[in-house]
Amino acid sequence: MRLDIKKKLSARTDRVKSIDMHPTEPWVLASLYNGKAYIWNYETQAQVKTFEVSDLPVRTAKFIARKNWIITGSDDMQLRVYNYNTHERVAAFDAHQDYIRCIAVHPTLPYVLTGSDDTSIKLWDWEKNWKCVQIFEGHTYFVMGLSINPKDTNTFASASLDKTIKVWNLGSPTPNYTIEGHTKGVNAVDYYHGSDKPYLVSGADDFQAKVWDYQNTSCVQTLEGHSQNVVTVAYHPTLPIILTGSEDGTCRVWNSSTYRLESSLNYGMDRVWSIGYGQNSNTVAIGHEEGIVVLSLGRDDPAVSMDTNGRIIWSKHNEIRSANVKASIDSGLDDGERISLSVKDLGSCEMYPYILKHSPNGRFVVVCGDGEYIIYTALAWRNKSFGSGQEFVWAQNSNEYAVRESSSSIRLYKSFKEKSRPATSALSNMGYAAEEIFGGSLLGVRGSGGTLTLYDWETELVVRRIDVDAKHIFWSDSGELFAVATEDSYFVLRFDRDAFLENVQQNSNQIGEEGVEEAVEFVTEIQESVKSGCWIGDCFIYTNTLNRLNYLVGGQVFTISHFDTSMSMLGYVARDNRVYLADKEVNVVSYVLPLPVIEYQTAILRGDMDVAQELLPSIPSDQRHKIAKFLEAEGMKELALDVTTDPEQRFDLAIQLNRLDAACKLADESGAEAKWRIVGDCALRAWDFSMAERCLLNAKDLSGLLVLYTSSGNAAGLEKLAEMADALGANNIAFTCYQTLKQNEKCLDLLLRSNRTPEAALFARTYLPGKVDEIVPKWRGLLEELGKHKAAEAIASPKDYANLFPNIARGMAVAAEQPAAAARPASDYPQHKLDVFKDLLSEQQAEPVENGGVDEANANGNGTAPLETAPLSANDENGDDIALDIDENGREDDDDEFHEASPAAE
Repeated sequence: MRLDIKKKLSARTDRVKSIDMHPTEPWVLASLYNGKAYIWNYETQAQVKTFEVSDLPVRTAKFIARKNWIITGSDDMQLRVYNYNTHERVAAFDAHQDYIRCIAVHPTLPYVLTGSDDTSIKLWDWEKNWKCVQIFEGHTYFVMGLSINPKDTNTFASASLDKTIKVWNLGSPTPNYTIEGHTKGVNAVDYYHGSDKPYLVSGADDFQAKVWDYQNTSCVQTLEGHSQNVVTVAYHPTLPIILTGSEDGTCRVWNSSTYRLESSLNYGMDRVWSIGYGQNSNTVAIGHEEGIVVLSLGRDDPAVSMDTNGRIIWSKHNEIRSANVKASIDSGLDDGERISLSVKDLGSCEMYPYILKHSPNGRFVVVCGDGEYIIYTALAWRNKSFGSGQEFVWAQNSNEYAVRESSSSIRLYKSFKEKSRPATSALSNMGYAAEEIFGGSLLGVRGSGGTLTLYDWETELVVRRIDVDAKHIFWSDSGELFAVATEDSYFVLRFDRDAFLENVQQNSNQIGEEGVEEAVEFVTEIQESVKSGCWIGDCFIYTNTLNRLNYLVGGQVFTISHFDTSMSMLGYVARDNRVYLADKEVNVVSYVLPLPVIEYQTAILRGDMDVAQELLPSIPSDQRHKIAKFLEAEGMKELALDVTTDPEQRFDLAIQLNRLDAACKLADESGAEAKWRIVGDCALRAWDFSMAERCLLNAKDLSGLLVLYTSSGNAAGLEKLAEMADALGANNIAFTCYQTLKQNEKCLDLLLRSNRTPEAALFARTYLPGKVDEIVPKWRGLLEELGKHKAAEAIASPKDYANLFPNIARGMAVAAEQPAAAARPASDYPQHKLDVFKDLLSEQQAEPVENGGVDEANANGNGTAPLETAPLSANDENGDDIALDIDENGREDDDDEFHEASPAAE
């Protein structure tokens, strides 16, 4: 039996006396000898709940999931019930007269069974305030284990150290019958969950576990091998295994059909005391002397298969069931909605199905497991062929298949008869250990060295050897494309049969161990871990480990849906244009596949533009953006712009293609300033100043307009921009525009309106000396309002202190005589580049000094003396001067008191 064992949790604790698993949450409950109970989440490796139960050992604990409770039994002879969400103790009462050893919770009724060292078993009803409604007596020594029959929940079995197993009815205080056979005390008992066999298993201090037919009380099989007491046993509800735990420190796994020992598990935690399992999963928990271990056994995927017409076949234990999705789809179904299946029992299988797979034409189904395979007819479920083998795979034509008998033997069959091996067959002496085989157009064999070798079914020659550790291979129906999935990525390859046959003919059937290089061509690699998949034409659709349904076309991956749980691909039904998936419990869902989109993408990849154009009208408008993204990735941006209906995507494509007219239209439709700004930048790069101006105006990009107008010498534009900036409160840009236009009066007015009076005074002193006497009183008034009286008195004006402003009268006269400056084109700059050195007062041009500086003695820029202010000082009581620090708003920064002082000339 292929039994993949994966450790999900390992935690060191005190002695674990019992263990139980939650039916829906990833939780494991352990009761400890130290009087505590813990709940671990085995997915996150975290301890999530702690219960301080007693000072004495807690020998048993169980989940009551439908009430959100746990129930514990301890050596203080009390039962305690806790709400595991709130940690509230729901109930606590004396239940027995000695240690409580075991608890069993009824699956449907409000009942709990308890067994004790007082030799009695009691039935408690929590809806009757935990009233004891029945006492079962008959054992003569400690009651160690209880198990309710899953096929008849009105009966249960008990195990006792009196060496017997007794079967009881809930309504009777006396046992129905007694099973005897163990030579020492019996510690545990558990029922077989399938409906085909009336079996139970027990473990005892005679180092043995026994399988019983409880209808005739006969021993079916004795499981020997433990070297100490067998203290716990379990019939797994979904896997064909029996688990036995012993004080020898091992947990042994037995095949429940053949009773062969499959595995012996020893995790170095000393004695095994308890085994728990999930009802609907392949998870097992083991409680040891020194901790707990949670394991995943077997495959996570269900043994289920679907043919191309939508007929599903799956197994539940050894029973085979079937259903057809067509009846459910005819009534209409939403994507992702669970399909209500009309289930039909086909029959049973002689082995536990590990793999169940339809042939490509759907006529046959192979079941593989327990080292054997059986081929059945799909409709009547009749045995067609069988044999020994570890693995079985179908060829592409359904008439051939291969069986891996061992790591060194692979046999090929045709029409259910073994094929004679050609003399040149490379399969007769592979030269490596075959670990796994894959079916399809070529026979794939994964070797022990992490290599994949592809063989031709007919000639059995090596087609190609690839250095890849393959986990799955998925072939397209044409047999040309195939995907090779590894642990963390997958490769898409193309098989050229003509190249292979030509090479075979040229070399007279003599092919090297590496195969024919030209026969397999690399297409693409995608960094995703594939769980299941299938091909639809040239499109590969698959599920990945992130629980997504994706498809690959032309090297691009598109997502169809996300799942909340792990789903496996069943296949695609062309009649419904749906892809079907199933979870571990074979709950089937489906999704409509965007087939027109896939066909269009395929036509583009093949270069068939006429067919693509014909398919385009059939593509829904909500799928056009996907098509456009695909075309864009393929370098067909012009076609993508024509196809897409998404305004954002159209705008991006128009920008990439430099289609500025279309981009302007889209920006106008959206009204987004950011889009106008993008188009404006593109227009500037294209030297289209007219369009750039329009875009920047719509974007209200004042800074961009300032750069555009100043660099192009656009005086009218600057005038318009100044007004716009003034209206929007962008004072810096408005000031720059006015100053560039030499509109000093407007600059001064703007400074005053924006409450920048100190700057206005300085600006007037430099550019409008006649306005200084008008501005200085306003500056003083501002300082007075702020309580800066000393600073206000320290401000000098030409009117009051003419001696501080030499040449101001001449400067005002010169300024009045200057004509209004006319705008000049930028081409006149060479004739005026030295105007900066002109002294209007003397009508002489200052001589430049070394290094390009200006002789300040002969040139003051515009020929006027700098603004003079009275020394901002005051005399203290000792007659010493104290300087005043005046900021740009005329505020005093020094907090010292000043005596009254008047401005004094130097």
